[in-house]
Amino acid sequence: MADTQADDRTNNDHFSRDGSPSLSQPGTWQQGESLEIEIVDLSDRGDGVGRWNDRVVFVPQTAVGDRVTARLVRVKRSFAHAKLLNIVKPSPDRQRPPCILADKCGGCQWQHVVYSTGENEPAGEQGGQLGAKYQQVLQALQRIGGFATPPVAAVKTTGQDLHYRNKVTYPVDRGQDGRVRAGYYQQGTHKIVNLNQCPVQPEAFDEILQQVKRDIEDCDWPIYDEKQHTGEIRHIGLRIGYHTGEMLLTLVTRGGKLPDLEAQAQHWLNGFPGLVGVTININPHKTNAIFGAETYTVAGSGVLNERFAGLNLELGSDTFFQVNTEAAEIMIETLIDGLKLQPEESLLDAYCGIGTFTLPLAKAVKQAIGIEVHERSVDRAEANAMANGIENAFFYSGRVEDRLFQVASDRLFGEVDAVILDPPRQGCDPIVIDALRRLKPKRIGYASCKPATLARDLKLLCEGGLYSLDRVQPIDLFPHTSHVESIAFLTLDPEMAAIRTITKVE
Repeated sequence: MADTQADDRTNNDHFSRDGSPSLSQPGTWQQGESLEIEIVDLSDRGDGVGRWNDRVVFVPQTAVGDRVTARLVRVKRSFAHAKLLNIVKPSPDRQRPPCILADKCGGCQWQHVVYSTGENEPAGEQGGQLGAKYQQVLQALQRIGGFATPPVAAVKTTGQDLHYRNKVTYPVDRGQDGRVRAGYYQQGTHKIVNLNQCPVQPEAFDEILQQVKRDIEDCDWPIYDEKQHTGEIRHIGLRIGYHTGEMLLTLVTRGGKLPDLEAQAQHWLNGFPGLVGVTININPHKTNAIFGAETYTVAGSGVLNERFAGLNLELGSDTFFQVNTEAAEIMIETLIDGLKLQPEESLLDAYCGIGTFTLPLAKAVKQAIGIEVHERSVDRAEANAMANGIENAFFYSGRVEDRLFQVASDRLFGEVDAVILDPPRQGCDPIVIDALRRLKPKRIGYASCKPATLARDLKLLCEGGLYSLDRVQPIDLFPHTSHVESIAFLTLDPEMAAIRTITKVE
């Protein structure tokens, strides 16, 4: 029975024809050589991590506890990247992926790793994907942040690791047979892995994706060629309201020149229950960015309605919103618990987007202030505030590094008591860190999707004992990938809180 279970957990491509593992003798540290190693960790890029003579070897498609042979393909003095050849002994954490394309598609890195090894494990004892994500956060805070014993809690989850995505955007091309293909890129390439269904997206998307590809073929609409910068259709986008079921379909095009688009859009609208709108986005640039600046409604509505954290929100096809709605609601609960907001206090939400955090938390404070660089997101935040009858939320457009000190020191609002940070993956600009150290808010909640930049910024904020790190709460917004979200909570030193002043920028 043990051997059968091991075979079920293992991709058969890594076994020889008679079913026995194909072993290679240990080689030397040079490209093309094969090594036998044990995987002891998972990297933040999703690769398994093994060691050979005190050197690090990164091997994709592996799990902690796997014993593997791998061929070195890129070799440096102290580390190398390798290709998996054989699984000598599979890990107990290895499973059969829920997607048949998991070893080809670059959308998920960890479908071959069990999600968790048990129920309600304490911090440090979670296994599988959750254990690896916990270690990512812990190790970053220790190695980069310099925190000897960082207070990292066990990873929170929704309990739902499949069908969780509320938005997808698929690049489009034509195969050698002329058929329209749409899917994710193969990892490390621009080769599209054609998909008709995906286990991490809602099942409602599967039928729409298949039909839209067929209809694009039937309409003979030209597909964008990124090398020649010709053709039209670049991406197919789908978004759903997780709690309402309303959906938007978007075609991202080079110039929007698609014959009979209106009639086809109406046909889609009539054919799919829940589809409330079809939009077209124009992206004329030679760029890897998916969306362009202009989006037009072709049929139905240009927005969908979603119920989120007790609020009614309108979301457009290109609106930034967390891709995992239930996990984003856990983030709201975590912020409320960690910031301990009071009715007489002021809250500032930097990088506020459409007010995803600002609006639910505004109910707990005297006033909430949001700063966001994208003007359309600010417009959407203000519209959502009005639609929900929230009158104590105020939004400002501009870069956080330009506006933070100016807005926070405005005597109209008084002192800012608590700050939420939710910057892009690269973290906060040094100007933002410096402004926060001068403003000295009593409490900071820092949400981050990259542990390395979170650790770097927490080290700067806590320098000299100005702030103490109270808790770091990882939350899994992206099951089956190597990404992890975290919220860190900081408290101002009590002596500094007593003499807190605002220094004007000269």
